Amino acid sequence: MADNVRGEADGPSDISACGEDISGPTEMTENNTTQTNDKKKKNNIMKSVRRRLQLVGEMSPLSPKNKTPNSKTDRTNVGNDLGNSSDSPVQSPASPSEEQFAKQESGRWKLRFGSKKENTSKQEQLEVCTEVVMSSEEKKSEVTGGTTEVWKLHFLPEIPPVPLSVMQINNLIKNNALEDAYVNILSLRNEVQCEQEELGEKAFPAELLNKEKDLTLLYNNLRDKLTEIVQQSCAQPSCDKELLVQVAGIIQEEEKRERDEGKMGEWRDVWRAAIQRGVKETLKEIPLDSREQNASWLAVHLGQVGKVIVVQLEKVKAELTSSYPPSFNVFETYVSTFHNAVGEHLKGLMEKVTEVKDYYALLDFILNRYHSEKIMGSNSLQPELKEELKTLKLDNDFLDQIKNAYCDHLQADVRSSLDNIIKLEHDEMWKDKNKPQINEELYLSHIHMDILMYITGPIQASSMLDVKLEHRVMCCCLHELKEFPKRFETAFVQWNKTLLDPALWAEYHITYINSFRNLKEQIESYRQKCPSQVEQLAKEINGLVNILSQALLEHFKTDTKPLLKMMMTRKWLSSEEVFQQLHKRIETLSQQCKHMSPQHAQEFVSDVHYFVVREYISQLMKNNYSCKNRKHEEAATKIRVQWRELCELFQEMNSVQRWLYPVGNHLQKIIGERKESEIKNYLQPLVEDYPDFSKKHLSAVLYFRGVTRGRQRQMILQKLSDLKQHANDGSMQHVLFSGMEAAASTDLVNMPCSCLFPNTGN
Repeated sequence: MADNVRGEADGPSDISACGEDISGPTEMTENNTTQTNDKKKKNNIMKSVRRRLQLVGEMSPLSPKNKTPNSKTDRTNVGNDLGNSSDSPVQSPASPSEEQFAKQESGRWKLRFGSKKENTSKQEQLEVCTEVVMSSEEKKSEVTGGTTEVWKLHFLPEIPPVPLSVMQINNLIKNNALEDAYVNILSLRNEVQCEQEELGEKAFPAELLNKEKDLTLLYNNLRDKLTEIVQQSCAQPSCDKELLVQVAGIIQEEEKRERDEGKMGEWRDVWRAAIQRGVKETLKEIPLDSREQNASWLAVHLGQVGKVIVVQLEKVKAELTSSYPPSFNVFETYVSTFHNAVGEHLKGLMEKVTEVKDYYALLDFILNRYHSEKIMGSNSLQPELKEELKTLKLDNDFLDQIKNAYCDHLQADVRSSLDNIIKLEHDEMWKDKNKPQINEELYLSHIHMDILMYITGPIQASSMLDVKLEHRVMCCCLHELKEFPKRFETAFVQWNKTLLDPALWAEYHITYINSFRNLKEQIESYRQKCPSQVEQLAKEINGLVNILSQALLEHFKTDTKPLLKMMMTRKWLSSEEVFQQLHKRIETLSQQCKHMSPQHAQEFVSDVHYFVVREYISQLMKNNYSCKNRKHEEAATKIRVQWRELCELFQEMNSVQRWLYPVGNHLQKIIGERKESEIKNYLQPLVEDYPDFSKKHLSAVLYFRGVTRGRQRQMILQKLSDLKQHANDGSMQHVLFSGMEAAASTDLVNMPCSCLFPNTGN
């Protein structure tokens, strides 16, 4: 380093060709050269001073018209008053005299703060910033606590003709004497430039190359010190405003030199980078618990991040902005820096997130909390924080990445939750064979409410984040729910195979019919936004309800078919036991259906009604018994009484199959008619009500009546044929006899009965 060449002593230093020779007598040529260089150097210094004084004079009420230096000597004296005289020997800054200290202090670019009222009397001398002339509108850079802080004139110390040693300058940097260090660096820079200009294209000597290295080293050390000061200015409880003023002055001076050299923004970029590092360090210091320490680790951390942002920006607004010229846009710079730093901080947090609630916390912080009055919208940051600066701007890919992960994990959580519902149903009901609860006369399980809770909860929560995200979450939940009915059916069917209590078995089926119908009604509210998903889910639910309903119906059929097959027999005619058993089974089902959803009960009861009527009537078609010796009248009476009881049962059950009620009466009239010749008179109303009543069905009824042969039988059958020829088959609305099997006729209708069959009686 050049310290070895220049040394640290206060004695004479070795000066370059551009410096002042104080070593003793020399040749005339060397004296002339030295004097010429001194003059150039002094002229450069004086030009810089004059420019600053000219700015002051243009704005001051003591304008050039009122007070202008009368001569070059006056200007020079002013310049000398603002700094060290070029003719005086350079003193070590370690022990400056009071006179020199006063001169440097008077010429230093300073900031003074006070109320607007206090500054009025001094406004003439204190109206300019270093790089711009401020208008009356620009004087107020910040308003803090009702006090107007105004930027005022500040000068750097004069550049000394001979720089201090490298070690001395470096010590000044370490001791935060930034302005003194900077002007000495500029002096060393001028010295190096002068030597380079004198050498021209000649090779640079080692001494000059060492000076260049020293100059680079000092600049780097100065940048590092500026970075350290700026980086810590927001983190410390209170900042040294004088240091920040010096930082701003140095940056502005270097920017002027950059413009002269065709460079732009290097020093300002260093300043911004220092702010970025400071903000990042601030965010890193915020406590972050692990998932094991706190289940809400991320939500708590993000809440603390928001508080730190507000506190830091409040400090920037109250303290830091007044330490910089307005052109630095300090507050806006810190806001944008926090935006960028928070974005990077969130990316780091994203790598730690594995649960839905934490993805939601991230999205809520980004989409809701960050720009709200809790953080960027805080009243303490207004009105400086403009609306367009409040929103956290992230890469679309990053935000989409969070949303995708949120939806994927949410869908997996919904699937797991639905599986847990089946386990819960097993533990609470199936395992101990508990009877279902009755709510408003209906069997109900909590299963549909549990399902809705797991579906509507995420949908409502996502609606508070983003409309598009709400729609996406809604579709994901409905899609996942679409698979649930089949999984439930498999588990329920597998379990109820072991259930031996038929009444409890039926109650469980009715319970889940009710619950899933309720679920279907609830999801209809999502049809407008997700029509396709709702339609698919409705089909799955309808499928499950139909399976449960059909199982219940088949269970009833299995239970009653043996009883119905015993109707229209000799035993049936002589006993009421079989019918009473049938009546009891229907009555039991009727009581159970009272706890079924009314809309579904009506449909289910109608199916039961149709089944009972068809099976009861079909027993007449099987030729199991033929009434002899006027027993047909007894059979008709029995049919009439039983039919009335059945009709009463299904009326109480609110069956809508009213068209089934007349058939029993039509048939019992045919069976109970004493005169065979009068039977054909009952055929027309029967055919009108039941167009599908055929010749084979009438033949079977006549067989049961005891009309097994004879001319009257043929005439009755022919009458039916005639009626059906004139009947309108296209008007058939209901089908009862179609497909109902009938036993083959025992007589040959085309031959005289007396020729074929003897009269055998009973």
